[in-house]
Amino acid sequence: MDFCAVPRIAPEDFPEPADDLGPAAEGVAVLGGGCFWCVDAVYRQLEAVVQVTAGYAGGTAETADYRTVCSGTTGHAEVVMIRFDPSRITFGQILKVFFSVAHDPTQLNRQGNDFGPQYRSAIFVTDADQRRVAQAYIDQLDAAKVYDDKIVTTLEPLEAFYEAEEYHQDYAARNPEQPYIAHISMPKVAKVRKHFADRLKGR
Repeated sequence: MDFCAVPRIAPEDFPEPADDLGPAAEGVAVLGGGCFWCVDAVYRQLEAVVQVTAGYAGGTAETADYRTVCSGTTGHAEVVMIRFDPSRITFGQILKVFFSVAHDPTQLNRQGNDFGPQYRSAIFVTDADQRRVAQAYIDQLDAAKVYDDKIVTTLEPLEAFYEAEEYHQDYAARNPEQPYIAHISMPKVAKVRKHFADRLKGR
C-alpha cells in the first residue's frame, strides 16, 4: 500500500487550467512527484511528449548522484524533464496530468512509503509565466476541492537540471517485474491509459 490520497473526481474531470501558456511557449516542464521512475513512466505515454529525462534539481552538481540524493540532505528533488510540443499539448495540460495521475500533491516531503525532501512535490519553473500558470492552477484545484487536503506542491526556480544515471532512464519499461514498478508505477501508467486515452501515443 502506498498511502496516497485519491482525488475526489476522475482525472479526466479535473478542471482545465483557467490560465495557460500558448503554442509559442517553451515546450519544457520539470516536475518532481516522488520517485522519478513513476513520473517518467506516466509522461512517456503521451503523444505530444517528445522526450522524458529523469534527473535531479534543487541542489548542486557536486551532489547530483542517486546515492547522495537519497540521503535527503542535498536539496535536490528527483525530477523529470519533459520536452513536449506546445502546439499539441499545453504546459497547463501537462500539469493536469501531474496533479491528477502522476502523484499525490497533498503529501509533504514524501510519496507513499518514500520519505524525504528528495521526494517532494515540486514544479521547477523556468520563468515567471510558468510560475503564474502553476500557481493559478494550484489555487484553482484547491478552490475546487479536488483533494480532501490542501495541495503542498512547491514552486521553485529551475537553476540547473542534472541528468540521472543511465539506468534510471525509462526504468519502468525496462524493469516491469521489479516490485516497486509493478505495484506503484504500473497502476499510474494504467490510469493514464484509462483516463487520457485520447492523448496516448500510437492510438
